[in-house]
Amino acid sequence: MKHIIWFLFLILMVSCKNERPQKSFFQGQAFGTTFSIQVYSINEIDFEKGIDSVLSKVNNSVSTYIPESDISKINSGNTTIIVDDIFIDNFNISAEVYEITGGFFDPTIGVLRNAYGFGDTNSIQEIDSLALDSMMKFVGFNKVKLTSENKIEKLYPEIYIDFNAVAKGYGIDLIGSYLDSKGVGNYLIELGGEILAKGKNVEKNKSWLVGIENVNLNDKSFSSIIALENIAMATSGNYRKFRIDSLTGKKYVHTLNPITGSAAKSDITSATVLAPTCALADAYATAFMALGLENSKAILKNIDKIDVYFTYNDQNNEEQVFATEGLKNRLLN
Repeated sequence: MKHIIWFLFLILMVSCKNERPQKSFFQGQAFGTTFSIQVYSINEIDFEKGIDSVLSKVNNSVSTYIPESDISKINSGNTTIIVDDIFIDNFNISAEVYEITGGFFDPTIGVLRNAYGFGDTNSIQEIDSLALDSMMKFVGFNKVKLTSENKIEKLYPEIYIDFNAVAKGYGIDLIGSYLDSKGVGNYLIELGGEILAKGKNVEKNKSWLVGIENVNLNDKSFSSIIALENIAMATSGNYRKFRIDSLTGKKYVHTLNPITGSAAKSDITSATVLAPTCALADAYATAFMALGLENSKAILKNIDKIDVYFTYNDQNNEEQVFATEGLKNRLLN
């Protein structure tokens, strides 16, 4: 009888040991940038194969850098494409943020992004008022329609749809959904500086800790450390993403104003957004950069479950910080 009890005790010990989540770490490249994923799981799963499959599906649907993707074919004038759920989700998320921000988030600025040298085609040598007026005819998400047959109708064939300001976040969300489907309750996904945090850092039994990058290019430290659990975070900023025209010497910033078509900086120098999904965090971070501080504050009053950390320049051109209470409560410094 003692031997049976001891045998059962060993089984229980082995079972408990196997139930302890084991840490896995993955790195790679996707969407023109790098990613890293930390996973705590009790199951031995080939996560890399599943993650690669998710990334491939997103690319084949909405990547403007892949000629054979659905969005590239649509931008090239193919009107027969029946779009998939990934495209539809990106379209609907974009339509929601476009409406709430009064058009300051607009995926049809692809023609402008390309002209300023931030897209996948050659930039225009000189963007004068005449060229800008001509291009603005093809900007406006209200000029694009998703039909009941899941096809895209454009008011003008030249309209260029670019989901890059939402698709990266959406791809992260899909990876998160894949991990959820495998029973993973604790993970941290980082892709191009955007983050989706689920559960905790099991090893430390604490929230996931991530840094908000300092906008000073000479300072490689983080301006703040933030604790994340079951939330997404995205940051947009012009302090690193800009282009200097080799002929004119003009500086063009990465964030474009869809209303005016300009590539001029607003007073916000970086926008960090917390949201329930990374797609929403991604989209709003882009929109707030174009909106500027006061307009962003006004819009925040009408959005639920969105928190922000803005760095901006005041009237004296001195750097200041604005953060919502929900985000302040997560800061560790």
